[in-house]
Amino acid sequence: MSIESPEEVPAVGGGEPAYVRIAAELRSRIHAGDPGVGDPLPPERELCVEFGVSRMTVRRALGVLEREGRVHREATRGTFVSEPRVQLRLGSFSQEVARAGRHPGAELFWAEERAADDAVADGLGVEAGAVVYALQRLRRSDDEPLALETTYYRADLVPGLLDGDLTGSLWEEVRRRFGLTLARTSAALEVVVLDGEASAHLGGRLASGGLQLTRRTYLDTGECLEFAIDVYRADRVSLVIERAVDDA
Repeated sequence: MSIESPEEVPAVGGGEPAYVRIAAELRSRIHAGDPGVGDPLPPERELCVEFGVSRMTVRRALGVLEREGRVHREATRGTFVSEPRVQLRLGSFSQEVARAGRHPGAELFWAEERAADDAVADGLGVEAGAVVYALQRLRRSDDEPLALETTYYRADLVPGLLDGDLTGSLWEEVRRRFGLTLARTSAALEVVVLDGEASAHLGGRLASGGLQLTRRTYLDTGECLEFAIDVYRADRVSLVIERAVDDA
């Protein structure tokens, strides 16, 4: 049986635990700009006195804000307000980052021609063993790493794609060089834990939270051109999914 201190237990009648209420109050202050981006939050001991709770409770509240990407902690200096998350809609990373007023960038890790394994073949809707182009890039916003992209293209639809510029928008490359019309994108979003490779590339802590977007991009002919698995830092990116509402 676990024993909780009174400040951790919800109040009678459905009240919230103390750390949830403290996180909400600090979140509201950050939203109002006091403290602002880059500013420190009051020391933990001051927050303990202000809210009348233990240091453990304050740390739980700060942990909530840290997981939300609103603050970051520096071991010897304290807790600071983080830059707001970059909001990206489903679509071209380059275009979305530019729309947010930032400068997009891409660092190519590798690119190769290969035979599609079962997973890639299923993603692209082709037979296993079909020739595909595979590449992995680190996507940046104002030089800040935000996403690790692993992308596959049907080689028969974009022959020689890997010979072109792979550091910008691949969608623009497809349109410009091959005259293809991209009609729609479908995606599945899930919360993941960043593994060692993703953490190292994205600058996050090992086992911190990530957002995995599994995408398929289709041409106006109905053929699937692109299958991609994008992993984002959950503390730095929010993904906006929009769609029209069907008539009832």
